[in-house]
Amino acid sequence: MTDSNTTSNGIKTIAIGGAAGDGAREAGINFSELLNELGYKTFSSFDYPSLIRGGHNFARISYSIEPVYADYKELDVLVAVNAESVLVHQHSLKEGARVFVEEAYLSEVKDLGIDLIPLPMKKIAEELKAPQVARTSSAFGAYGYTLGIPLNQLKMLADKVYANVGSEMNVALVEKGYNHVKKLGVPQDVCDIPTEHGEIGEVMDGNKAIAKGFLAAGLEAYVGYPMTPSTSTLQFLAKMAKKTGLKVVHPEDEIAVLNMALGMSYAGKRTAVGTANGGFALMQETFSLAGVSEIPIAIMVAMRMGPATGVATHTSQGDLQFILHAGHGEFPRLVIAPGDVEECFECAADALNLAWKYQLPAVILSDKHLSESYKSVTLDTKSKGPDFGKRAVPVGSHYVRYKITEDGISPLAFPGKANVVVKATSYEHNEEGEAVEDKADVQTMQDKRFRKLNGLYQDFAWFPTVKTYGDEWSDVVIVFWGSTKGAMLEARKQLKSPAKLVQVLWMEPFDADRIKAELSGARVIIDVEANHTAQLAALIREKTSIEIHNKVLKYDAQPFTPTQLAEEINKFI
Repeated sequence: MTDSNTTSNGIKTIAIGGAAGDGAREAGINFSELLNELGYKTFSSFDYPSLIRGGHNFARISYSIEPVYADYKELDVLVAVNAESVLVHQHSLKEGARVFVEEAYLSEVKDLGIDLIPLPMKKIAEELKAPQVARTSSAFGAYGYTLGIPLNQLKMLADKVYANVGSEMNVALVEKGYNHVKKLGVPQDVCDIPTEHGEIGEVMDGNKAIAKGFLAAGLEAYVGYPMTPSTSTLQFLAKMAKKTGLKVVHPEDEIAVLNMALGMSYAGKRTAVGTANGGFALMQETFSLAGVSEIPIAIMVAMRMGPATGVATHTSQGDLQFILHAGHGEFPRLVIAPGDVEECFECAADALNLAWKYQLPAVILSDKHLSESYKSVTLDTKSKGPDFGKRAVPVGSHYVRYKITEDGISPLAFPGKANVVVKATSYEHNEEGEAVEDKADVQTMQDKRFRKLNGLYQDFAWFPTVKTYGDEWSDVVIVFWGSTKGAMLEARKQLKSPAKLVQVLWMEPFDADRIKAELSGARVIIDVEANHTAQLAALIREKTSIEIHNKVLKYDAQPFTPTQLAEEINKFI
């Protein structure tokens, strides 16, 4: 058992565990949506091995009436579809935790000294002729009973939650589970169910938010090849294709993805791609082509634990420096690393717009934990709209694709316009797009492209390149980036003393002046990252000459949990 006082007051956590194919992930999403419909704020993460069948899979949902930014390891409730789930999570159970265990496995775990509630999930599914993957719906009903939700209300909620996957069958499973634990005499909790919760948001993961951000910024085409953890972006946009008129293409491999996407952008379509870090590694030559040919493209890269295939279904922040230096040769790029689901939406829209404004490649850098974790959100989808950049409208004049301009941005035209020839080339070139080797021409064009950064530096005033939280006047400063944001915002509740938290979102170009200002006067600076080499700290040192000596680094393919992170930070305070 774990000490219930180690977690933040008011936050409850549920885990649903089983083997691959047992439906733990789907159950986790359904539980999250139930809690969301009740007015709770939720955060859910999913852990699974790279297996089609077997292994241990689990979903973990933390919820509260107040916003929840990360899930906790310490459990109030465990739904165990098999015996292994009890064995794996027994040491994470809080005092008094409830464990619903598949009745067929009760004999295997009954001597562990844990209070167990037998739930015949398999038998209930068989009685109702429901597929076994749906049997966790009876646990949904059992848990709803313990929350004190009246059966009729729970059935109405279940009907809404299961609307897209067969509500009649699942509602029947919910009712069976509810009545089973009621018959057992399981006590009901006195729960602080929200009575006034305003607008009900949506339970959404980072990948879907990125897709919605692209759409808000006027996405016209998306190209992707399935690779964990980026795949669900492709799946969601494919479902949206008919409704939105979006062109979605799944080509033969990652190399084809970016080449095809650049062709679409060259033809005038606002195009984005999505991949994992391994897939992006295959795109390097074409990434450089986007840089030299000044073809706008937005690229979502979702990191997983490397190197090579690595730990394919687990998380890491090990590729920041790779993304910053991706491609051969020097060319301007934009790299933004969102930290939560809302920022995934905002940063994706900004990346697509800025790619077209400045005619360069823009990368949204996510990771498995951010891309696949779900959070209760309400997105302001009308807050972002398309920025079409500098368009050419030549009237009887000779069009020059790479015209030298003060801001480095040439007027953009597309094939098919009368009397206009639009060139694109991988060679260094002059204004006309003709290959050159003269040193003056080479330097002139390099200078032209890098002048675009001046505009991006000016845009620092309009975009959240850096965010701060906590005590602005504290002399303890903690810097972090990406998906560590959630655990960091929760961990601050358990710190020994107040601290200022500094989140870096824009990695390239880097807002060095803002970072210097936020770190100025600090007695203690602590860097928090999910990698081995402190890549953000290295970037800060490169850009500001500030050396960060205190580091909390995690590189075991698992995300930070709030309690664990707070314990590590407290060692430096």
